[in-house]
Amino acid sequence: MLDQIAESMPRELFRELNGGVVLCREARLHPYAQDHDLYILGVYVRDNLGKSIKLYYGSFVRVFRDKSRDEFRELLRHTLSHELRHHNEYLAGADDLVYYDDEQISRYLRSKGFTIQ
Repeated sequence: MLDQIAESMPRELFRELNGGVVLCREARLHPYAQDHDLYILGVYVRDNLGKSIKLYYGSFVRVFRDKSRDEFRELLRHTLSHELRHHNEYLAGADDLVYYDDEQISRYLRSKGFTIQ
């Protein structure tokens, strides 16, 4: 399913993504999760080996287990698009999506009663 989604997207979005898109079997709990209720669905990785995107199948299953196949496909497509945006913003020298993600985590923490400075 992930391969089909990636192949349907413009190739230019994947430029310089030399590590490709990897589907990992495990679930990945977010380090700020307060009640085992916040999972990482995907990450954009830049390291000594290059640039890649990892999507966590186990996280999708835990978070979206009640979704239909079509809904699951759309959520997978949305997450891949999100990580590709991180990649392309990095190439352009922009951090807009990083700030958006940080704000989402801040909202989550506030919903759990934490005060964010």
